[in-house]
Amino acid sequence: MDRSSLLQLIQEQLDPENTGFIGVETFASLVHSHELPLDPAKLDMLVALAQGNDEGQVCYQELVDLISSKRSSSFKRAIANGQRALPRDVLLDETGLGFYKRFVRYVAYEILPCEMDRRWYFYQHRTCPPPVFMAAVTLTQIIVFLCYGARLNKWVLQTYHPEYMKSPLVYHPGHRARAWRFLTYMFMHVGLEQLGFNALLQLMIGVPLEMVHGILRISFLYLAGVLAGSLTVSITDMRAPLVGGSGGVYALCSAHLANVVMNWAGMRCPYKLLRMVLALVCMSSEVGRAVWLRFSPPLPASGPQPSFMAHLAGAIVGISMGLTILRSYEESLRDQCGWWVVLLSYGTFLLFAVFWNIFAYDLLGAQIPPPP
Repeated sequence: MDRSSLLQLIQEQLDPENTGFIGVETFASLVHSHELPLDPAKLDMLVALAQGNDEGQVCYQELVDLISSKRSSSFKRAIANGQRALPRDVLLDETGLGFYKRFVRYVAYEILPCEMDRRWYFYQHRTCPPPVFMAAVTLTQIIVFLCYGARLNKWVLQTYHPEYMKSPLVYHPGHRARAWRFLTYMFMHVGLEQLGFNALLQLMIGVPLEMVHGILRISFLYLAGVLAGSLTVSITDMRAPLVGGSGGVYALCSAHLANVVMNWAGMRCPYKLLRMVLALVCMSSEVGRAVWLRFSPPLPASGPQPSFMAHLAGAIVGISMGLTILRSYEESLRDQCGWWVVLLSYGTFLLFAVFWNIFAYDLLGAQIPPPP
């Protein structure tokens, strides 16, 4: 029986008068008597949704949305207010799962703070589209690093090589008119250690986030952190160039960590306190290393070394914009008032930064080092 026939049968037998409401117990009996192909998990969710109704009924449209793998606004509100509890055991107790489904369950417990959200994600997850954005960015960064490393025969502190800084991808204050550099600098890295740190975090945190929240939200968050990083450097560290994807990486990491803190009681990822402490220590160490290379470089260089301000700008983007993006699983961003406030603030910053780059350097008489 296809989906349209199933819905027609339900309406004819359970709501012949077109009242718009269906008794859940009667519907469950219909499912079992006709052996209808409805996922038991969806039936559990339907029963859980109806628990808040005094008459034990559910709106017909809610049922249509559930069978069609959609989530209506009232279903989301039911999840948010915590008044509906699934009658089955938690998702973590399921046995007999294959490797990929166990990984999906792991992602659900890593990212989502609500058991209903985790169950919904687990049963509705599809492999298409795959989380290709973070994988593609990381692969491109590795390829670019290997190409320059092989060409220059230098794998550590590459920015000390003049030819490396001549790359058309590097952001340099003397090349501000080449607007693509405000984004493409994310493909270049100081050395093997920075690339390894960024690639590891992008894959460990970015891929699960992309699996849950989708490519559009996570790519937007990552690129917003990258762009904010370069624009912040152009305002606060006007002589410094910039390389590395740390702006985007710190946007993802800070958004995820802030989401864990905001939903601490609901998160079920193991050793969450220890892992958060380790993440903060690693991120702080990376920032400290970037500050040291900027102001106390170990080797003489032809000009100022890359700035560290992109790390801080990315973290701010993650805490503000990222937390809004990750707060509500599957909730439309355009329906969130906080999202529009954050987006307006970010747009205002972009506009200010553009005017700053056009006029401020000349007005302030900034001494820009000659571009390589």
